[in-house]
Amino acid sequence: MTDHETHQEGPDCGVALRELYGFLDGELTAPRRAIITSHLDNCMGCLEAFDFEAELRVAIATCCRSETVPERLRTQVLEAIQRSDEGH
Repeated sequence: MTDHETHQEGPDCGVALRELYGFLDGELTAPRRAIITSHLDNCMGCLEAFDFEAELRVAIATCCRSETVPERLRTQVLEAIQRSDEGH
């Protein structure tokens, strides 16, 4: 089996990769998640792509965690959201 190919059962790599973010975000139904997990168990290329994206998200979250927004900017953004919600 090559790294990326159409598999006999379950989704092909294109389908699996299109569902990557839904999978990582926990947005897939349990049956769909099981199908993608089964694909990942049999496809090293897709597994590497999923692992890379998961690790990238962790790195970004870790890097940005210590960033603080200036209080004035935070207030302006919250006020803009509130005005938008009120239809102004």
